[in-house]
Amino acid sequence: MAPKKSFYKLKTVLPSGAKDISFFEQVFEVVKLIPKGRVSSYGAIAHFLGTKSSARMVGWAMNAAHALHDIPAHRVVNRNGMLSGKMHFATPTRMEELLKKEKIQVVNDQIVDFQIKFWDPLIELS
Repeated sequence: MAPKKSFYKLKTVLPSGAKDISFFEQVFEVVKLIPKGRVSSYGAIAHFLGTKSSARMVGWAMNAAHALHDIPAHRVVNRNGMLSGKMHFATPTRMEELLKKEKIQVVNDQIVDFQIKFWDPLIELS
């Protein structure tokens, strides 16, 4: 059972107290829920977290996640299904390799059948 949507809503823009989690941590928690064989977008995750215009910050969180092996950052792409974050992986082909292991086809750095593979947290976690 997925956590309630309200769990992910930003609580404050100011420095948080011990019970609050940071924006990056909220992003990581959502990304962990993306099933194998599916992808989401920076913007969809930002919208789910209540910060619709913060897609770039989600990208920053994904860049910071490469040291965290339990965060499937390879499952987050841009709104058109392009592997826009591929240069932040250990090699320029690593993101595509990880996606292909999950049976996601990539051609010219773009997810094939992106609309079918797309996982929208607003729909899936509501």
